[in-house]
Amino acid sequence: MITILLRELVSLPHVEREFRNDQNLFCQGDPVTSIFLIRTGEARLIRRRTDGGIVVLQRAPAGAVLAEASLFAEIYHCDGLAVTDVSALAISRAAIRNRFETGSAFASLWAVHLGNEIRATRLRSEILAMKTVAERLDAWVAQRDGAPERGMWNLVAEEIGVSPEALYRELARRRARGK
Repeated sequence: MITILLRELVSLPHVEREFRNDQNLFCQGDPVTSIFLIRTGEARLIRRRTDGGIVVLQRAPAGAVLAEASLFAEIYHCDGLAVTDVSALAISRAAIRNRFETGSAFASLWAVHLGNEIRATRLRSEILAMKTVAERLDAWVAQRDGAPERGMWNLVAEEIGVSPEALYRELARRRARGK
């Protein structure tokens, strides 16, 4: 069903955009003009905490829609950040709204997609509620059926809400135990 939704989105007016690692696709407070379909790379929907930390609200790899809830907002309520080099389609918010309001099949596809995103968000919340780094890491790995690529551990630390140092200590403990 997601494939049908993606085909629908690609058929709407859009602009291809390229973003470098650590570049914003949009910033909190910007007017919403586009919803992003990530073609290559990975972007994240983040909120910056007052202590300088980051809360990862959505992880958007290739094939994912970033900031879909912004369809019904006037401004972005978070930052969209490329965590690798990203190629994305910036799809017209107005065109998506029009398709949503005039096509019940499209609206149903959108609702299914949002339901899936809510389930993923609840799982991330569950991980963040776990007390230890070990529990959070175990849940993260189980969710993805394996460890991340080399060089991505800092992003994992952000996603599970721990410092990179705490995550590295846990990884060192596991290596020492042979796990």
